[in-house]
Amino acid sequence: MKNMRLKLARVEMNLSQEELAAKVNVTRPTINLLEGGKFNPSLQLCIRICKVLNKTLNDLFWKEDNL
Repeated sequence: MKNMRLKLARVEMNLSQEELAAKVNVTRPTINLLEGGKFNPSLQLCIRICKVLNKTLNDLFWKEDNL
């Protein structure tokens, strides 16, 4: 499932995928895979992304179960 919350937070901070990748010490394709829902990041990477984007883990990565 695509992570539109991550993409939206990145765009709101006026960062390209390349810029976010550099700030969290990964490659641009990694950010692309994350936003596309094709990569399961480590907790450490999630935390680094949250710090850069000024969001919480819940804001960006928690999936709500729709029962």
